[in-house]
Amino acid sequence: MWRSAILLCAVMVLSGCQSTHQDLLAKGYPPAFADGFVDGCSSGRQAAGVITGEFRKNVPRYLKDRQYAQGWEDGFRQCKAMRENEDLRDYKERRWDDRDRAWQREKDRDAARAYRSQ
Repeated sequence: MWRSAILLCAVMVLSGCQSTHQDLLAKGYPPAFADGFVDGCSSGRQAAGVITGEFRKNVPRYLKDRQYAQGWEDGFRQCKAMRENEDLRDYKERRWDDRDRAWQREKDRDAARAYRSQ
């Protein structure tokens, strides 16, 4: 299941101008699943802290239409995880930048001490 989720995410990224909904339909997913996936994805991004994301869930449809519910769950999980991974990657990059700057400052201070003592 995770393999198919990763594949679906990769296909969505590579599809470019085609909307996620259109892409899912072109891949043979039922319209109800595609509707749920788009709503769940928006909700997942919002849950992960994206300001522009909005929580969308057609609750009556979710409770009655299993395909919509499955699409919503898949979209929510995948898009939330993708956003959280982006945040983690950004944090690691900033942390290493801070370490690099600290190392450079220390190196410069040591060089200045060495030049002064000569």
